[in-house]
Amino acid sequence: MTPQGNATADATAQAVTGSPRPSSTWTGWGQWLALITMTVDHLSRYIVPDAWELGWAGSSIGRIAFPLFAAMVAWHGLFNTRNPLRYARRILVIGLVAQLPYMLMPRASDALILNICFTLSLGLTGGVWLRGLSARLAAGTLGPPRLVAEAAVALGVWWLAGLWVEYGHHGLLMIPLYMLAMQYLHLAGSALVDRLKATAMALPVLAVAGLMNSSDIAKSFTVATCLAALLLAAGAHRLTPAVPMAMPRRLWLAWYPGHFAAMALWLWLVGQLG
Repeated sequence: MTPQGNATADATAQAVTGSPRPSSTWTGWGQWLALITMTVDHLSRYIVPDAWELGWAGSSIGRIAFPLFAAMVAWHGLFNTRNPLRYARRILVIGLVAQLPYMLMPRASDALILNICFTLSLGLTGGVWLRGLSARLAAGTLGPPRLVAEAAVALGVWWLAGLWVEYGHHGLLMIPLYMLAMQYLHLAGSALVDRLKATAMALPVLAVAGLMNSSDIAKSFTVATCLAALLLAAGAHRLTPAVPMAMPRRLWLAWYPGHFAAMALWLWLVGQLG
């Protein structure tokens, strides 16, 4: 991003959050960690033979990926983009490209499931709506009839979409809750009331993270990842050094559909794909 672009983003973030934009240096590390843990999860689930007994990798290391992806999307949607809905559309395009190879992966069920990009895109859209709703309520521009109507539509979309997307209803809640918590944690002052309010806003993220998985080890890795992201929003972002090698943008955009395509090709070559 150019210095002028940085200045524009800083001004936008300050207007949105009421405070200077926090450092996003940590997301450079987050990108590498998210892709590595996601790939470990998918390789252990779809490629590695069961005889190798590497299922533990997906239940531990693999549980870092989704909450980390959701945290980065929420962070960028809150602090680093002037148009979060356009950002959501870009994620959706990646999901559309990845859906066919994703559907070729072996599954316990033949039910249609939309990949994680749909979860992230819809979650960011919900987060934008929730923040807009809060702003309109604070400004007194949203009457009770409109509030009830919008809430009913949002609840219906969340329920229906949760039946079709990866990570389901809990996954769709992660980004809206992240955005709410990150904003409060970033704005919290030194007053005890501010800190308690920010802590209260962070608790729903951790609760939903704990509900997303069934095993204790999976819960632990997911909740720990969320807690780390929340601590970054609370000020730990200032302590993060620059990543030695930034991820190339093309690799970041292409890896998700590309690694599914590569796995589908491998499964076809070894005769595990009809």
